[in-house]
Amino acid sequence: MTDTAQPAVLTTRQGYILIVTINRPEARNAVNSDVHVGIGTALEEAESDPEIRAVIITGAGDKAFCAGADLVALSRGGALAPDDKAQQAWGFGGFAAHPISKPIIGAVNGFAFGGGCELALMCDIVIASENAQFGLPEVKVGLFAAAGGAFRIVKQLPQKIAMEHLLTGDPFDAATALRYGFANRVVPLADLMPTAIALAEKIAGNAPLSVQASKRVALRIIDGQIAGDDAHWDDNKRERKVLMASEDAREGPLAFAQKRKPEWKAR
Repeated sequence: MTDTAQPAVLTTRQGYILIVTINRPEARNAVNSDVHVGIGTALEEAESDPEIRAVIITGAGDKAFCAGADLVALSRGGALAPDDKAQQAWGFGGFAAHPISKPIIGAVNGFAFGGGCELALMCDIVIASENAQFGLPEVKVGLFAAAGGAFRIVKQLPQKIAMEHLLTGDPFDAATALRYGFANRVVPLADLMPTAIALAEKIAGNAPLSVQASKRVALRIIDGQIAGDDAHWDDNKRERKVLMASEDAREGPLAFAQKRKPEWKAR
């Protein structure tokens, strides 16, 4: 259910910086349709506004950056994405397939699991609190990291390390993220936003068009898409179609909801 008392995503301006906060701490900042629209709209605003030179994405509270998809809301008939096709094209959380030219810093305040880790994978820079954890646990519940995680993690961690976490579903902590270059800084929680803001201000002090061109070249962003990702998304679509038709894909979430060990059939 949507919380009508507070927006699911908050945006604030601090000089040339746009701060985007997933504002569902009661749901561990899990992604529902409102979060998808809120993040995606904020990124559109950032891209079109020349006064915005850097973006920070974080989560409300001190426990979770983002717990991934809101499975509780989904079980109650809620949606993870809006009906609007253009907004759906932004990908999970309004971000997973929505690259922009403005630099994006993820200020990861706690755990980033599943889709939350996939949002962190889309950030250009990650500042993590000491209590942060990252992980793609989808294989534990009969799914796979289909919001870019399965192909992005092997590019952002050493491949063998990435494959271990991808195939076991086990998380890794902030110290490990720093050791392998997944995180740029690890700081006490109280220093998280000041550190992210200081770095964003340093970036914003450079020539904005030069910064944006540098990001587009580095990531091969052409016409709002990362060149080369099309093949990965095609793979995702093909594999997801087959997987979601399997018995195991139904068994995993059911076992999770019933708090029991799943009985895999490999069919």
